[in-house]
Amino acid sequence: MRHPALDRTHDAARRSWVASAKGHVDFPLQNLPLGIFSVGNGPKRLGTAIGDSILDLTSAAEQGLLDGEAAQAVKATTGGTLNGLFSLGAAPRRALRQQSFALLEEESPQRARAEPLIRAASECTLHVPAAIGGYTDFYAGIHHALNVGRLFRPDNPLLPNYKYVPIGYHGRTSSIGVSPAKVLRPSGQRKRPAEAEPTFGPCRNLDYELELGFWIGPGNELGKPISIGNAGDHIAGISLLNDWSARDIQAWEYQPLGPFLAKNFATTISPWVVTAEALAPFRTSQPPRPDGDPAPLPYLFDADDQAAGAYDIHMDAFLITPGADGLYRLSSGNSLGMYWTPAQLVAHHTSGGCNLEAGDLLGSGTLSGQTPESRGSLLEITNGGREPMQLPSGQTRTFLQDGDQVIYRGTCRREGFASIGFGECRGTIVAP
Repeated sequence: MRHPALDRTHDAARRSWVASAKGHVDFPLQNLPLGIFSVGNGPKRLGTAIGDSILDLTSAAEQGLLDGEAAQAVKATTGGTLNGLFSLGAAPRRALRQQSFALLEEESPQRARAEPLIRAASECTLHVPAAIGGYTDFYAGIHHALNVGRLFRPDNPLLPNYKYVPIGYHGRTSSIGVSPAKVLRPSGQRKRPAEAEPTFGPCRNLDYELELGFWIGPGNELGKPISIGNAGDHIAGISLLNDWSARDIQAWEYQPLGPFLAKNFATTISPWVVTAEALAPFRTSQPPRPDGDPAPLPYLFDADDQAAGAYDIHMDAFLITPGADGLYRLSSGNSLGMYWTPAQLVAHHTSGGCNLEAGDLLGSGTLSGQTPESRGSLLEITNGGREPMQLPSGQTRTFLQDGDQVIYRGTCRREGFASIGFGECRGTIVAP
């Protein structure tokens, strides 16, 4: 497995001539995430976030400021999606990062030519970055799985297969939207324990799930699995992901085939793809499995992946309620709550011959921690709705109400490196 190397683009001492990038909480010079944007009624274009602005990479290539593999990477986005760029693999993506960095750093000799290509992010519309052909949501957050399992099976919270096989389900791509999103409260069949029969109506137990989304770069041919030793090379980057969940609909429908209407009504992602190259300083070893847990089966084990295949990403979920001032922190989680590495998810997904395609999206599953403050869903926070959450405004919540906004933020920090972030993943609940 070829982990992205550190180079001058990770140097914390480098600064950009874009004033708002200096010390920016999400998008300093060392990040340079990729996204698709438009201005007014104009066409979709490739851009990179820098501070509170966007550098128009499509125009940069058209004006000869990018060449070689970097220009090839931009050309691959002509249709207004990142799919073609993702399919090229790491080398063109790395070249684009390095040349974008050179354009934007303080001493750039091309500043005068690049400056007119800077757009205020507030004047731009961001789009779903890729045409997502397939979406799979995993259940890799071990602490979430334990917390939820204890609600329904106190004596046996994890089913026997959990520590052997990465559990997941295939979601709906057509309802994936980009932040900021309006999330229509879904309707469906729901049945309370005391009710004799189900009724049809609006979801009563609407929830959020604090997740990451992994973007697939190059895919694989049908019938040719991706080996665990190569699986990490197939991950192009990461976004924040909220897999909204209708818990009452889910409780009634999920047996025997799992999630359906409780999940397919909406998934919200942050619009910027933080690339594998930008995340290189924040790779780390996979947390060791507890004593007594089985070792991964051989097709899921690679020593390099265990040594540096995990990511250290801190995530926060906030709530804004109608009539309340400010943000209320719902939970703080970390990607190290994943029982499986992203590469293991890719290897398992393709192990039966399934073909992943560039631009496919894999969800991590809810990333909770071991403390009450790190529970990544209201289902966990409120003990299945039995213990209402008290808000500073005097309001209470068991599940989300109409008008509530849920906002995710993610940050990577490591001593000696510039901190980088993902931008917001925001959704507002709208009445049906």
